[in-house]
Amino acid sequence: MKKFVEKDDVVVLIDLNFRKYIVYTNGKTDKIKGVGVLNPSTLIGNEYGKKLEIGNKQFWILSPSLQDKLQSLHRRAQIILPRDAAHILMYCSVEPGQHVLEAGIGSGSLTIALASAVAPNGKIISYDIREDFIEHALKNIRKAGLDRYVSIKTKDVTESIGEKELDAVILDIPNPWEAIENVWDALKVGGYFCAYSPLTSQVEKTVKELWKHRFIEIKTFENIQREMIVSTHGTRPSFDMLGHTGYLTFARKILQP
Repeated sequence: MKKFVEKDDVVVLIDLNFRKYIVYTNGKTDKIKGVGVLNPSTLIGNEYGKKLEIGNKQFWILSPSLQDKLQSLHRRAQIILPRDAAHILMYCSVEPGQHVLEAGIGSGSLTIALASAVAPNGKIISYDIREDFIEHALKNIRKAGLDRYVSIKTKDVTESIGEKELDAVILDIPNPWEAIENVWDALKVGGYFCAYSPLTSQVEKTVKELWKHRFIEIKTFENIQREMIVSTHGTRPSFDMLGHTGYLTFARKILQP
C-alpha cells in the first residue's frame, strides 16, 4: 500500500460531510463541482489518510475503494446499488480471472463492481443497445481506472450472445426471459445466471422460462437495508431506510434435468 500520493494515482477526496470526488493526479486543472478549481498534480506528495485544504474546504485524501468509486458515479440511468451488486457477486461466485457477460450497462455501476472482482486477468463483456448509455458508462468506468477489464458491444442479448463458456451472465434489461435460451448456450456448465428486475411480473416470466431450460437453484431475493444511527444519546434506526430497488433472480446451468 502506498503511503504518499504519486503521479498517475487515482485518489478520492472526501469532504467533512463525506461527499466523495474521484481525481486523477495526472489530470488537467479543472473546476470540480463541490471542490473548486484544482490542479491535480498538487495532490502528489501528500500522505494518504491526512486532511488537506483546497480553497477554503477540507478533504481527506485516500486511495479509492470500490464503494468510493460507486458512490462518486455520475448517474444517467438508475444504478444497481452496492447492496444488490454485492449479492450478485456472491451468488454468481464472481472471482478473479473469470469471464462474465452483463447486458444493460446503465451508468456502469455493476460493470465497475464486476471488473474489480475479475481483475487482474479476467474480463467483463457488456452489451447494450443504447449508444448514449454506453458512452456515459464508459466515462465512469475509465474514471474508476477499470476500462482495461471491460469490453463493450452495441448488441441485443435477446438476439444472440457471441461468447461461450462464460462463468456468469447478468441481465439488467426489461425482458430477461427473452434472453434465457441464449444465456444457457453461452454459459459453461455450472455457470450462473442473474436477472435484476424491478417488477414481480418480470420475475414470474423469467422464472417460468428458466423452468423450461436446464437450470437449477432458481431463487429470487429482495434486499432491504436500514442503517442504525449511533449517537451519544443512544441508538435508533435511520428514518431513511433503503427500501425496494429490484428483485434478483439467480439460476445455475446443468446438462441434465
